[in-house]
Amino acid sequence: MSNNNIVIASLARTPIAKFRGSLSSMSAPSLGSVAIRGALAKLSSPLAKNDLTIREAYMGNVVSAGIGQAPARQAVLGAGLPESTICTTVNKVCASGMKSVMLAAQTLQCSLRSTKKTGPRQALLAGGFESMSNIPHYLPQSRAGTPLGHGQLLDGVIHDGLWDIYNDQHMGMCAEKCSKDYDISREEQDEYAIESYKRAQQALISGVFEEVVEVEIPQRRGDPTIIKQDEEPSAAKIDKLHLVKPAFDRQNGTVTAANASSLNDGAAAMVLMLEGDAEDMGISPLARIRGFGDAEQNPVDFTTSPSLSVPVALECAGMEASDIDYHEINEAFSVVAIANMKLMNLDPSKVNVFGGAVSLGHPIGMSGTRIIGTLYDVLKAKDASIGCASICNGGGGASAIIIERLN
Repeated sequence: MSNNNIVIASLARTPIAKFRGSLSSMSAPSLGSVAIRGALAKLSSPLAKNDLTIREAYMGNVVSAGIGQAPARQAVLGAGLPESTICTTVNKVCASGMKSVMLAAQTLQCSLRSTKKTGPRQALLAGGFESMSNIPHYLPQSRAGTPLGHGQLLDGVIHDGLWDIYNDQHMGMCAEKCSKDYDISREEQDEYAIESYKRAQQALISGVFEEVVEVEIPQRRGDPTIIKQDEEPSAAKIDKLHLVKPAFDRQNGTVTAANASSLNDGAAAMVLMLEGDAEDMGISPLARIRGFGDAEQNPVDFTTSPSLSVPVALECAGMEASDIDYHEINEAFSVVAIANMKLMNLDPSKVNVFGGAVSLGHPIGMSGTRIIGTLYDVLKAKDASIGCASICNGGGGASAIIIERLN
């Protein structure tokens, strides 16, 4: 392989907290700072701390209202990086964290590997963060005033994060359409969600998520509270899941709050480098990025867009579908994973092996990066080589990326 291949030198993420849960006192950029510091701390070479320059950072964040300008910049400077670091905030809805990795990889591809044998090597940061707990409500008429009658308070989580603006409906209604289009029953979705929770719970017991870093929550008195583990998997009442009423189509719906992803807080980050530079610095990369791609279709059908983006990524990587050992498909809804497995004829035992967004949570700016890290965990645990991560996004799109485990 060429020394100019793009590799993931390190990765880290915070635990994923429930909506209004243990991380709700922290802003989204602050969570991003924790993940960035974690990724830098996990670099495998002591030389990296002194001889590695983070030239640029791409960080995903979906709902930036109320957190101040340039959220990625806040996260980077909050992590202690120099003011010369170039920062870009990326919003591709749920695919933001993955698109950030793709943009960072493209930036490295446009650069030339340093020919110097000594001196600083350059690397890029990529990741994403979201604090859905702290997304504000809006008063859209307040600027002009409301001279008479009632004013409307909009929930920023729904309005800017979860609303299909093209058809003026909650994205859950798109999931309902998907269930009808592909004849996926309520029972099938519930069973998928139960399995997702069981896989995530077993993953936590097994300790496979080595990328998770602790988050310290300052207290008014005494020592800070330390958050170490994802909150969602252990909170589920699996035996009650089938009793939950439909969330969107109240009369005939199949999609519920229990078989869909939840609202969450969290952040993830990774360091990308040219493979030759990593070798020169004594860094053992975790994975090589083999290819990536995007696809778009009718916004109402965003649920099945991963089945379109995965072939694009495969073509970019020069691979066939049969070359992929394991898949991560973001579980925006259980029906999303089920439909895309059907469309791509995937073995369910090779998809979302350690659970997914239904059971682990879905901080929308973070998830695209998170599933790449989880994919690496799966490849490592299963002693496999090639994996594909894909994630749909509002507006009809999806992103996909293929990695090869190295370490």
